[in-house]
Amino acid sequence: MIDKFAKSPRPSKAARSADDGNRRMFVWGVLVGAVFGSIALSLIEPGILSARNQQNFIPTEALRLDALPFETAHRLSELSGHHSGRTEATIRETKVSPGSNLMETLLRAGVPRVEAHQAIVSLEDVFEPRKLLAGQRVRVALDGNSKPSLLSVVIPLDAVKSVAAHRLDDDTFFSEAIEKPLSVALVGARGLIRDSLFQAMAAEDVPDRLIMDLIRAYSWDVDFQRDIQRNDRFEVMFETKVDNDGNRVRTGDILMASLTLSGTELRLIRHELADGSVDYFNEKGESVRKALLRTPVDGARLSSRFGKRKHPILGYTRMHRGVDFAAARGTPIMAAGDGVVEYAKTNGSYGRYLRIRHNSTYKSAYAHLNSFAKGIGVGSRVKQGQIVAYVGTTGRSTGPHLHYEILRNNAQINPLSLKLPTGQKLEGDELKRFQASRASLEATFAAVDKPLRTAARN
Repeated sequence: MIDKFAKSPRPSKAARSADDGNRRMFVWGVLVGAVFGSIALSLIEPGILSARNQQNFIPTEALRLDALPFETAHRLSELSGHHSGRTEATIRETKVSPGSNLMETLLRAGVPRVEAHQAIVSLEDVFEPRKLLAGQRVRVALDGNSKPSLLSVVIPLDAVKSVAAHRLDDDTFFSEAIEKPLSVALVGARGLIRDSLFQAMAAEDVPDRLIMDLIRAYSWDVDFQRDIQRNDRFEVMFETKVDNDGNRVRTGDILMASLTLSGTELRLIRHELADGSVDYFNEKGESVRKALLRTPVDGARLSSRFGKRKHPILGYTRMHRGVDFAAARGTPIMAAGDGVVEYAKTNGSYGRYLRIRHNSTYKSAYAHLNSFAKGIGVGSRVKQGQIVAYVGTTGRSTGPHLHYEILRNNAQINPLSLKLPTGQKLEGDELKRFQASRASLEATFAAVDKPLRTAARN
């Protein structure tokens, strides 16, 4: 059996000496080749790489330096006083390759290494070059001489912002952050709802973020899974920011919106309060963010709380999933919040029973009723505070009272511990400011034509 751990015979001294010599020759050869290669590459690299990657460029016409952005041209004039005869430039645009960096990208564009390094060092004052991602566009301007040199490198960061480094007459570079001037315009969109509000608004080119903002603003009044019907309508007006060419580059806020659901219009208006806070209000100056009433009946006494109790009729302890308000028979009961009636009839031990859906999360329920208010039935849309029923003692009840429940995701919760945004109602000078702002917005809204026709904002 061969012992694989047995030591190999030690080579002779002459053999070891020859091997050492060969290793030294190899190392020296690698070092000399590397040095020569780096010197040669620094001399020929820009031309070779430029030729090799010419297909990556997006060539454009010659550009006069005085055609640079006004701020840039003004800064150059201040710092250099003139352009030293550099009146023409060749613009090349390329992209950062996967695994590459800014230095390699500039070299591929034909920029001499020393100037590429100077430009990158200058750019570090306004940008972190290491954060460049693959696919990022980089535009360079080279002068028209036989031996090109870098005049400018511009890196667009988004539709508005860019960073740039520019060569001065003393062959130094200065960097700057450039932001396109934008103006504000108002955009209107209108349409019929065929399947969903989101799809209808998206079809009219309303940005997704604004659609979701609108849905959240309406969520206290509208259950978007049930209340939206085919051929309901929407209207919306929002801010957008455009560049000098009229291109929409940023989206602002919704200023006004309207939903017409089964013939009923629900309008909201954005309003900035005197303290700087912003909210959406209806036409009366009432915030669309509402609280559900903890006590939907006036002049009543709290007779039984939420929780386990000994049932007054059954005689054993069980969970009481609402609160009871003792009141005289026929006492009016108010809707806890805006919503749609989804149940209005007798419901077992609850007796005459009413349930209102406020949005996709919250519902309120009213039991042992004597009767429903006139016009109240399944599908009726009600407002917070509207009389919807009257106190009675129907079902399993020992006397006239209202059994009141709040359901969150169809599970009863304690109405007295419910914490929801409190609806604000504008008054006095704030209401006057709101009404003036609303009138101006409505006049502008009427002037905004079909979807995405813009109207300048004063």
